[in-house]
Amino acid sequence: MATPSLIKNRIKVLKKEYDRLRAGKESLLKLIDESEASESVFNSNAIENSTLTLKETERILLDQEVSRNISVREVFEAKNLAQVMEYVRTRAREAELSKEMILLLHRMLIGNINDKIAGRFRAKGEYVRVGTHVAPAPERVEEMIEEILLEYSSDHESYFADKIAKFHLDFETIHPFCDGNGRIGRVIINYQLSRLGFPNIIVRDKEKKYYYRSFGEYRDSKNAKTMEKLIDRALMESLNKKITYLQGDKIVTLSDYARENKKSINSLINFARRQTIPAFREKGVWKIGAKSGNH
Repeated sequence: MATPSLIKNRIKVLKKEYDRLRAGKESLLKLIDESEASESVFNSNAIENSTLTLKETERILLDQEVSRNISVREVFEAKNLAQVMEYVRTRAREAELSKEMILLLHRMLIGNINDKIAGRFRAKGEYVRVGTHVAPAPERVEEMIEEILLEYSSDHESYFADKIAKFHLDFETIHPFCDGNGRIGRVIINYQLSRLGFPNIIVRDKEKKYYYRSFGEYRDSKNAKTMEKLIDRALMESLNKKITYLQGDKIVTLSDYARENKKSINSLINFARRQTIPAFREKGVWKIGAKSGNH
């Protein structure tokens, strides 16, 4: 499967508009990235069953007191992931994704949590299972990672988002680390997007069901359609958010927009999920530019 032409065209138009508007506005884009850091960290950790709420994640990243007793591990998981995401945001343009870069990102993510496994692939005897899937033997990991990196860099025909989706599916199937595979895999998606001049995306905990389903479909029948769709939609949502901010439009909740324009909120949420309107989520709330036109 591959991204349909209609979606490719939509992404192309959004990217062109994003590039046009972003010139000279790096400081605004940096502020937007910083403001959504806690949301990115919260969602990625929540997919891995972290108990932290979005509010608690925000407070931890701001070095503020958290009202309940939270494990040191969860504090480090939030802070380390934020650090990795910031590193990718500022440094991804400098170097192609490589085995060494993946190991560096993993060392940053797992350092102070489990230093014995930080920054290295699974070693002899370290087998892992994800649901019913038993990951390849540790002895094969390094070679398989090198293989998918080479496949990604040498494929000049496939659509970029489809390549990123396939790499993510392959990476998670290999499960190269003893811990942190999902979080590093999602960081890599943004590393690859950043190299192509796209903004970060958030794979949301609310979409976990579809996200996990995509791995089963890929393992059973090499079908990458669900992951491709997930990445395409997340990318359109991210572009729509950045464009709305860069235009300086007044931002309103989708429910206020529906009331103001006498529209059905359920229909609008449906359109928003499919990204056929320029809506985006902030802290789980659908929003849109007040001047977004009628739909």
